[in-house]
Amino acid sequence: MVHPGLHTNPSIFQTNFPKWEFSHPSPRSEISQKARQKIIHYSDIVGMIVVIQCKDQVGLVAAISGILAREQLNIMSLREHVDPTENRFFIRIEVDKETSKEQLREKLSPLLPQDAVISINPQPEKKIVVMVTKEYHCLSDILIRHHFKTLGASVQHVIGNYPVLEDICRRFETPFSYISHQEMEKEVFEQHILNILLRHQPDYIVLAKFMRILSPAFIQAFPARIINIHHSFLPAFVGANPYRQAFERGVKLIGATAHFVTDQLDEGPIIAQQIIPVNHSYTAADMMRAGKEIETSVLAKALRLVFDDRVLVYKNKTVVFE
Repeated sequence: MVHPGLHTNPSIFQTNFPKWEFSHPSPRSEISQKARQKIIHYSDIVGMIVVIQCKDQVGLVAAISGILAREQLNIMSLREHVDPTENRFFIRIEVDKETSKEQLREKLSPLLPQDAVISINPQPEKKIVVMVTKEYHCLSDILIRHHFKTLGASVQHVIGNYPVLEDICRRFETPFSYISHQEMEKEVFEQHILNILLRHQPDYIVLAKFMRILSPAFIQAFPARIINIHHSFLPAFVGANPYRQAFERGVKLIGATAHFVTDQLDEGPIIAQQIIPVNHSYTAADMMRAGKEIETSVLAKALRLVFDDRVLVYKNKTVVFE
């Protein structure tokens, strides 16, 4: 879960100015050209991400960095955290090049506590399947980011329990499957979804306003791999029309929460949250519009953090290296 880093856009150096020819190019021009050739993207430097969590003990950072040094892996970024209440150690390291995941894991494992969870990810772009119902705002943002290659993941498929959003998927040339939940047992409905998921083997499943409750068996098949977005009016305003309920109650804050899905409804480990103030001048429609905007923003942030390997899950909490 990994850092987008500092991206230098080479297009800023491309101009439409007239091309002037000189018989003797100035030394300054030559220096400028050499400088341009040396400009590289930060993401091109980072070759691999190493993420570890384990029981805390003295010397972990030294041991891990020592192994990386002996493997001639230069550390570009290192973030670590210790949870003293759980005696739990978390670390995320970016190194400059790739190496054998298996060999690196074999060399790290003997130096770490037996409960260590080591994730070595040389492929930063994840594969995702998106599940939707009728609301378009989160899906459209995902598809736009995917189209312009700023999502950090590849959208393999979109699954909807209504056909409403098939058209926008077609416009972005993204496969869409309509699987109706109506007049169908939940087990059969979920099996149809599983068939698509098994075909694509996604790293993550994104519930972009998917308004069906998934069974514990389905969720347990993808631990810490299903990401949901919802408004933050829970548990005060449950059921249909939460924004109408919030308007009638006169709330002064609107928020959204992105979290991993567990079998405890809307109580999974939180990835990202955000709130914005509202006041008496907001109509119910205004609140809904504001709510959709913040849901889109929070989900986008959560996905970036997850796809960048910046989110570590332990029990029902997360450590997020922003």
